[in-house]
Amino acid sequence: MNDPRSEYERRMNRVLDHIDRNLDAQLDLPGLADIANFSRYHFHRLFAAWMGETLGDYVRRRRLEVAAHKLAAGGTVLEVALSTGFGSGEAFARAFKTRFGSTPTEWRANTPARIAAFLAEMDAQHSNPDQANSKHGQAGNGASGQDEGSNNLNGARKMDVNVIDLPPARIAYRRHIGPYGPAVGQFWGQAVMPWMLGHGLAEATCYGIGHDDPSVTPADKCRYDACVEIPAGFEPGGQFSVANLPGGRYAVTRYTGSPRDIGPVWSRMMKEWLPSSGLQCDERPCFERYENLATQTDGSFTCEICIPVKAL
Repeated sequence: MNDPRSEYERRMNRVLDHIDRNLDAQLDLPGLADIANFSRYHFHRLFAAWMGETLGDYVRRRRLEVAAHKLAAGGTVLEVALSTGFGSGEAFARAFKTRFGSTPTEWRANTPARIAAFLAEMDAQHSNPDQANSKHGQAGNGASGQDEGSNNLNGARKMDVNVIDLPPARIAYRRHIGPYGPAVGQFWGQAVMPWMLGHGLAEATCYGIGHDDPSVTPADKCRYDACVEIPAGFEPGGQFSVANLPGGRYAVTRYTGSPRDIGPVWSRMMKEWLPSSGLQCDERPCFERYENLATQTDGSFTCEICIPVKAL
């Protein structure tokens, strides 16, 4: 019999994933309770206790965070409002200003300055490890690339980026909710690696998916999935859920180094390389792809940074 807490975790993850896939639809409590297979009467209280915020607050926050990303990518106010579940541009504008302190139009116009300020803060943290809380993983969600080429990321070092087709993958994942940074590395080492070794998956390809942008989402609400590729028919059980990672066209660059140093690479690849790429990020998740992760125990690691892309 599965551990009861593991079953709760899987059911709640089903709800969170459904919400993100359907932000433009009506998301009512009874329907979400049914997805989780929990009592409709008690689900609101269960969700608030599990997530630390009410269901309504969570849905509202996710809609506004996704809207902020779409505006930064150049979407019109009305298009973004409708695609994130708001019935009118006026209602969206009021909610957006309450959350971010600016109108949607101002947010979109100020994107270059806001990105520059965020990168400057990351650089300052990177130069002072005592202040750094950079993620062992992505610095945000949403990016793009070009067919082949490189980008000068720090004035001296260039990054080779190729656009390739990756196959889909069936994955088992366990979700971490909380600040990115050292806690994510600890999560891999303490919660995921032992499970991999115990299930004969030491050589499996692994993926790290950061679902949220820490410059927009509160640190204690950021979601990260530690994923392990599994064969057909394998059912993980425990606290791991099963999902399909979509294949398709990705901009890919290889990284080798310290977990502390990868955050700025993600940021510059997405924020500086993107505008000149001729491509844009689509709705698939960005991720890091690891080969032989279980053997990377010397404090550094190698991975491929993978960003889903489509034509502008």
